[in-house]
Amino acid sequence: MIASSQPHPSSDPPTSAREGMLEFRNVRIVYDNAIEAIRDVSIAVPAGGIVGLLGSNGAGKSTLLKAMSGILYTEEGRLENGSISFRGASVDSLAPDELVRRGIVQVPEGRRVFPALTIDENLQMGGYTRSAAEIREQREKVFGLFPRLYERRDQIAGYMSGGEQQMLAIGRALMTRPMLLALDEPSLGLAPLIIDRIYEVIAKLRDELKLTVLLVEQNAQRALDICDYAYILETGRVVLDGPPCKLSANQDVQEFYLGMSGSGRKSMREVKHYKRRKRWLS
Repeated sequence: MIASSQPHPSSDPPTSAREGMLEFRNVRIVYDNAIEAIRDVSIAVPAGGIVGLLGSNGAGKSTLLKAMSGILYTEEGRLENGSISFRGASVDSLAPDELVRRGIVQVPEGRRVFPALTIDENLQMGGYTRSAAEIREQREKVFGLFPRLYERRDQIAGYMSGGEQQMLAIGRALMTRPMLLALDEPSLGLAPLIIDRIYEVIAKLRDELKLTVLLVEQNAQRALDICDYAYILETGRVVLDGPPCKLSANQDVQEFYLGMSGSGRKSMREVKHYKRRKRWLS
């Protein structure tokens, strides 16, 4: 039970939270037929919005993305119960390439660009499901979002900085002309100024390109600044959900994820101590 003065948002979620372009319904995921990674999770990502999926390392965020992208099998994972639907159709058993063709694209944690290829060649690889004309059109859009990639388009990707590689990973995903873009820890290991630029682009994807975004982050503050709705995962299940203003005002979120207390920002030592006595999982 969640011990908080705030009511649990999921008790009466808005329509946009109940019905989405992408929906996980009562999902249970198990690894190696023994380890339960996700337990009875329901999440909805409405069209044209940014939904945040927040939680500490090991909470199950990336597992949900792998299930959505059809790559659970690479780690002996299996969707044991529940369903995943996209635009009203079940996508539980589709192969990764078919999911891409339907419009679901993931930018994995750690960028994972093709290091031996140039920036331009990486982008062309991202557009493998599209025609030559579509590739040219999308490449121009990517260069418009990330002028730095245009300036260095002939450079080998492996020699780029971490921030540039993150820009390239997002740009490569956009080459498929996705309907839904899932970003796994886009701020991980990046300098604050680069994170600012990445988040500016994420906002543009929603506001100007009308793209639907599922944003997976440990950096709760940055995610809550930009998303329209958010879910917090702990040990494989949703413990809180709601609009950012409600989550930011929640005492537990302030203590566990924003490092804040009634007297101001807490030190990392204090946050870690407080996390050991979390109330919402008791």
